[in-house]
Amino acid sequence: MILFVIILVFISISTLVIIYNFFTAPIVKDSATSIDATKLISVLIPARNEEKNIATCLNFILAQDYEHLEVLVLDDQSTDQTKVITKSFLKNHSNVFYIEGEPLPQNWKGKNWACHQLSKKANGKYLLFIDADVELAKSAISSAIKIMSATKSKILSVFPTQRIKSLGEWLIVPLMNWVLLSFLPLKKVYDSKNISFIAANGQFMLWDSDTYSAVDGHKQVANAVVEDMELARKAKAINKIMTLLGGDIIYCRMYAGFVDAFKGFSKNFFPGFNLNPFIFVGFVLLLFLVFGVSSLLAIVNSDYLIIIMLIVLGRILTSQISHQNLFLNVILHLAQMMFMLIIGLNSVLSTKFRFVTWKDRKL
Repeated sequence: MILFVIILVFISISTLVIIYNFFTAPIVKDSATSIDATKLISVLIPARNEEKNIATCLNFILAQDYEHLEVLVLDDQSTDQTKVITKSFLKNHSNVFYIEGEPLPQNWKGKNWACHQLSKKANGKYLLFIDADVELAKSAISSAIKIMSATKSKILSVFPTQRIKSLGEWLIVPLMNWVLLSFLPLKKVYDSKNISFIAANGQFMLWDSDTYSAVDGHKQVANAVVEDMELARKAKAINKIMTLLGGDIIYCRMYAGFVDAFKGFSKNFFPGFNLNPFIFVGFVLLLFLVFGVSSLLAIVNSDYLIIIMLIVLGRILTSQISHQNLFLNVILHLAQMMFMLIIGLNSVLSTKFRFVTWKDRKL
């Protein structure tokens, strides 16, 4: 009975956070509000071996209804056709610029070095760092600027709606939004000055350039694996920041298949929490026991049916907010919890012993 009460309290608190997010989580939406479209926005794309994505990404950006843009693509030592494809846009688009990336220095992570170089070439009042696999609706950038202006935020970060196309991805990718929406009241990133209410996603980060300079940009997080979270913490200490979900405006396919998803989450999971490794492992193990193993106890104790009901309710609501298939997330819940534990342990080991590679580089 004591175990049941502890589990029930824990899951009930998580469910309340989910319900709060269901009604209040900021989501990027189109708006009829007018904005000052004269301020230059620098769209900054770090690209390493992105031949499959870069043309699509550029086409989405060039179709934006916010026209005062400069688009800078930095080719980060690619070995594929990224350079050729990017340069093919230069003839017909005077606002697209190609930058040959410099070799990676010691004590820098690849993406951070690429973003730092991009920032040095940017001229905009606003800096939009965006990954090459992100897809934007026509009004995405103008909508983000409207939100930034209305809320007086100095940094705006978006968790894009994920395009999930394989079973391997369904086993892992939904965990990101589930963890985010189950334990963080997303609106508090903006509302509260408490630095512990923090979340950010480097796939889409819009900065006021003065604030970016004030925190010394990517130079300040040169060797960080999860640079988006580190930058967000530094920015929140001095200015308002806002984190939103992508809704029907901003999409991304983070990983193509199970192996990519496993490696990508292993790279980011532990570093993103900024916890002592023993505390992190304890936290992930607790989540696995409470949200995974406990649901199996209903087989021997009918009291645990309420636990299952709350878990299912949480998965339905987080799936709805995230624009994900709720049926698949419910059916695959136990498998996702198992992979969460495995990835959590692997993330700690790979971070401590540095045997993770990403984009053909050892982290």
